[in-house]
Amino acid sequence: MISVVLALIAAAGYGVSDFFGGIAARRVTALRVVVVSYPWSVLLVLLIAPLVGGHPDTASMLWGLAAGVASGLAVWWFYAALADGPMAVVSPVTAVLVAGIPVVAGFFLGERPGPAAIAGIALALVAVVLVSREAPDETTEEIIGGRQLRFSRRVALLTVGSGAAFGFAFFFLHETDPAAGLWPLLGQRGAATAVVWICALAAGQFAGLHGEPLRLALWIGVLDVIANAALLYAFHGAMLSVVSVIGSLYPAATVLLAMVLLGERISRTQKFGLVLALAAVAMIAAG
Repeated sequence: MISVVLALIAAAGYGVSDFFGGIAARRVTALRVVVVSYPWSVLLVLLIAPLVGGHPDTASMLWGLAAGVASGLAVWWFYAALADGPMAVVSPVTAVLVAGIPVVAGFFLGERPGPAAIAGIALALVAVVLVSREAPDETTEEIIGGRQLRFSRRVALLTVGSGAAFGFAFFFLHETDPAAGLWPLLGQRGAATAVVWICALAAGQFAGLHGEPLRLALWIGVLDVIANAALLYAFHGAMLSVVSVIGSLYPAATVLLAMVLLGERISRTQKFGLVLALAAVAMIAAG
């Protein structure tokens, strides 16, 4: 039960972080935001990890580095997919891969959740797709700013690559040793920072922030550390398949905040997805 609560905290942290990132991205590019928030999260982990304790081993640190590379690539590819493809397709496809890959990995690791938990996992996968949809139509094309966004072969590869990378990042964190404490997160945040910095330099978007975008970037860094730490401890107390699928419900928090704080209207599909998400968590907790 504690692991379920921690996974929910992680999902909330990721969701609020994405909400702040979305607000900041209305003024500057999303890549410029993570260029600041990622190294800030490294400093936070450096401050917190010694207080928590733990003895980092080589294997756990390597798993942390692998998780960082995977998550950094995932962010890079996700933004690239959104730049040229319809969000209504890119977002749910990515989300279901984030949730589904760890579930499959858990099965091959020998995990066998109870019947209620299995039903909850299946329901959560559906909920992730529904909540992530941000357009009412079912087409694979959008017209934004006079430019046609198509789910082309390139966008499809970027979308699948992003979802798979996020999913494997979850798996890599799960493989760390509980005795290592939060030290694997240092490797994860450091490696992710290196990836997004390289990406930003290549895209010519390596620049500082000021004002509201800077404040939001700092809050995003704090939330990312909280979410990743909660997820790490959740992985050490429960099955990969159960924790990952709850953690992947983060779009629900983003949608709720957008609805409550920004007054954004959400579709019936998203509302139904939110209800399914609540039901799924209850079933997983009971299982």
